[in-house]
Amino acid sequence: MTDREPMIEAIDLCKYYGSFAAIDHLTFTIRRGEVVAFLGPNGAGKSTTMKVLTGYLSPTSGAARLAGLDVVRDRVRAVEKLGYLPENGPLYPEMTPHALLTFFGEARGLGGARIAERIDFVTQECDLSELLHKPIGTCSKGQKQRVGMAQALLHDPEVLLLDDPTTGLDPNQIRHVRELVKKLGETRTILLSTHLFQEVEAMAGRVLLVNEGKLAFDGTPADFKAKGGGQMDKAFHSLTTHA
Repeated sequence: MTDREPMIEAIDLCKYYGSFAAIDHLTFTIRRGEVVAFLGPNGAGKSTTMKVLTGYLSPTSGAARLAGLDVVRDRVRAVEKLGYLPENGPLYPEMTPHALLTFFGEARGLGGARIAERIDFVTQECDLSELLHKPIGTCSKGQKQRVGMAQALLHDPEVLLLDDPTTGLDPNQIRHVRELVKKLGETRTILLSTHLFQEVEAMAGRVLLVNEGKLAFDGTPADFKAKGGGQMDKAFHSLTTHA
């Protein structure tokens, strides 16, 4: 794995709000072909880190890079490499998934046969056929999640940041998303924020855990479980609470 190029980098990353450190000297590297679970309690700095990596927030100090591109100094080129599924994505309720994907595709510079090809691909992979011409506002939470996943994948990005991608999905859809993430992770780089330990074991080959803005763990799911005597919930508890 070490010969693969770094695709997501946090380098001594800090984000302050006044005197409060939401991210406190956070450093990690994720390479091509890794699917990494991003864990942490509420308020630990996970969401802030994801927003800095997307370029939505600027760090107070340090650097964030996607595919070697600084997300502050070279944001436009950096986010061309990125597909992002936020926890509550900005889906326009009056639009249909097809209209939304066309809009995002054109905004990404796709056109002609290429945009049609990519819409067909994400429609199949995200199981949108029956929803394609239905107003998004009438869709269920799980259906909206699938539309959000489709827009994240639309431009065939090299890096994916996924925030709770299985939220609201039924068991069959969860299984499909797991298989899709594992397949995509063979050639892409995926940072997967989740609160569900079963998703960690099903999809990730590595775990990053943040607590109080700092990196508290970096290792395999098996090593993480070992911290809790073979149980992920106990490991999480021991690494995120003070004795």
